[in-house]
Amino acid sequence: MTEHGGKRRQVAEVVAERIEQLVVDGVLKADQPLPSERRLTEKLGVSRSALREGLRLLRARGIIRTEQGRGSFVARIAQVDARPLVHLFHSQPRTLYDLLEVRALLEGESARLAAIRGTEADFILIRRRYEAMMAAQGVQTDSATHAHLDHAFHLAICEASHNPVLVHTLQSLTDLMLGSVFACVDNLYHREPHKQQIDRQHTRLFNAVIGRLPDQAQKAATEHVNSVRQSLKEIEQEGERLVRATLRLEGWA
Repeated sequence: MTEHGGKRRQVAEVVAERIEQLVVDGVLKADQPLPSERRLTEKLGVSRSALREGLRLLRARGIIRTEQGRGSFVARIAQVDARPLVHLFHSQPRTLYDLLEVRALLEGESARLAAIRGTEADFILIRRRYEAMMAAQGVQTDSATHAHLDHAFHLAICEASHNPVLVHTLQSLTDLMLGSVFACVDNLYHREPHKQQIDRQHTRLFNAVIGRLPDQAQKAATEHVNSVRQSLKEIEQEGERLVRATLRLEGWA
C-alpha cells in the first residue's frame, strides 16, 4: 500500500470510529438514515474518498447497512430473530407473561438511569411522547395506534438512559414488545377501571423521570409492567383467551 493509501486508510478508521461513537451515544439511532455525504465530510473534516472508505469499514462491521437507491442506515446492532418467540406467543400464553417479566426488569432500570442521566433534550422528547399518548386517549383511536404511542413513550425513556446496550436490546425486542402492548391495549383499554389505572401509572412514571427521582422512576416503571401482567392474567382467568384476542388483532382469526 502506498504512503498516500495508508494515510487514507488511517483517516477512514478515524471516520468509522467517529460515526461508531455517534451510534453508541444515541445521536444516530437504529434504522435512522445517515446524513448526506456532503454533510458528513463537512462535519468530520475529511475528504469524500476517506468518508466512503470509512463507510465501507462500517458496512463490513455490520454497523450500517446500505439499500440501493435509498442510502445508508444505522443497523440494528443487537438484532434478534423474534419469529420463534412470536410463535410461542400464539401457542403458549405464558410466554407473553415471561416477556412482561423481562420488560419489568429492563424498563425499571432504564427509567432509573433516565432520571439520573437524562438531559433537558431527552426530557423534551419524553414529554412530547407522553402528551401524544395521553391526547390519543380522548379520541377514537385504533388499537395499533395506541400501541405504537405507548411503545414510543417507553422507548423515549429508555433512550434517556444513555446506555446503548440497554437501548439496542430493547429495540431488538420491538416486535415482541409491541405484541405485549397490543395485548394490553386490546384487553385493558376498553375496560375503564384498567384504562384509568394505566393512565395514572404512565403519569407517575413520567413525573418521576423528568423530576429526576431515580428510585421512584424505577418503582413506577416496574409496578406499571407488573400491574399490566397481573391484569392480563385476571382477564384470561375470566375466560377471555388472550392469544385469540392477539391473533384477531393481527388478522389471523
